[in-house]
Amino acid sequence: MNIDTLRNEWDELTKEYNELEDCNRRYIELLEQLHSHQQKCFNEIKHQRYRMNQITASLKQCKTAQTPEEKSKVEELNKNTLKRKAQIHEIEQSLPTKSGLYLKIILGDVNVSILNRNDKVRYKDDYEKFIKLILNVIGLLMAFLNLIFNYRALELAYIFLLVWYYCTLTIRESILKVNGSRIKGWWRAHHFISTAAAGVLLVWPQGEHWQLFRTQFMYFNVYINIVQYLQFGYQKGLLYRLKALGERHNMDITIEGFHSWMWRGLSFLLPFLFGGYTFQAYNAWTLYKLTTYPPGAPWHVSVMCGFFLLLFSGNIITTLLVVPEKIRERAKERYRLQSMGTSMKLRKMMRNSISETDISSQQLLANNKLENSTSFQNIGDAAEQTTTTTGTAATIDTTTKTSSISTGNAITPADGEVKQNQHKAQQQQQQPQQAPEQDVELTKPEDKKTN
Repeated sequence: MNIDTLRNEWDELTKEYNELEDCNRRYIELLEQLHSHQQKCFNEIKHQRYRMNQITASLKQCKTAQTPEEKSKVEELNKNTLKRKAQIHEIEQSLPTKSGLYLKIILGDVNVSILNRNDKVRYKDDYEKFIKLILNVIGLLMAFLNLIFNYRALELAYIFLLVWYYCTLTIRESILKVNGSRIKGWWRAHHFISTAAAGVLLVWPQGEHWQLFRTQFMYFNVYINIVQYLQFGYQKGLLYRLKALGERHNMDITIEGFHSWMWRGLSFLLPFLFGGYTFQAYNAWTLYKLTTYPPGAPWHVSVMCGFFLLLFSGNIITTLLVVPEKIRERAKERYRLQSMGTSMKLRKMMRNSISETDISSQQLLANNKLENSTSFQNIGDAAEQTTTTTGTAATIDTTTKTSSISTGNAITPADGEVKQNQHKAQQQQQQPQQAPEQDVELTKPEDKKTN
């Protein structure tokens, strides 16, 4: 390649760089506009909430309304207020949200909001695949290895994996919470407690008490990993169906435990969950016995006993509260479906009646059109008959006039003008009339002779 070719390529590259600069300049301008629009949205949201609080406070004073019209207006305003709050919440999901205290401590005052909806869903899917699937399988394999081999280094590696797993889990869940994921309070607290428990296990010294609890703890981890894997597959498919039906949010995630939306397949899921909760209670009981015998138990034993007891209590209470509530919701849903079926039948009957009414009205309109066309045809025939009768009457007049002249009768000028006016009026009105009689006064022969 010669120098001229390289020069031309450099000139083309310079033109592309100028386009890049223009694109970057527009990008910076759009970022500034984006920031200004975000601030404007925040200010408008504050204004909306301030005005709604004022209206709500004023509505509380209007409860003494006596007339039905005033009561209906108050109820309508209350419904509109609730609807507006839901609309503002939806708008807030598209705006950046401030990080919580935990994220500020871990990451600092950093904006972790994901504005693009597709990026939010992609981040959630990556969280579920890596944290809930890959690491769960790795933990299951390491727990099996610790059951087969009793090495301190392998134990510490597994416990360190637990610490890192729960720390990463809490951080990612906090980021998902900022971006609109609806994670319940207890299950987030469950992960924080598990993080603290894994930290205590990491510093638990090697000794008699640890060796007595070690095998039971590894069996517990194997069982929990298997249950979590089964639960992940079950929740993944269920969430996909519910999101397709529009019953769940796009940022809802698979999580440990039983939840209100996990009703289908309950007979398959609940026995495994209650088995895991029973295992946690058994761990707490074993650790409680280890605090008394053998003597000289370290503080880690009593602390882990408290952690397992707390996890068992929280899990079992949350599950027992969710199941009866879901049973009541299912009964209400069955009643609602029945009422919906009845209303759909009524609507179908109304639609059929309306369609029959439309058909009958169309038939009536067609009959009216036929009657109108027939009447118009009759009017045309009558008009033709009127024209024919008028022509006949004119012929009769002419014949009469001719006969009167031939017989030598004379018509006065005044009588002739009257007959012409009558003939014109008959043609204008186009109504059939009888031919006018001849009011011709014939002069006597005596008068004619006299004249």
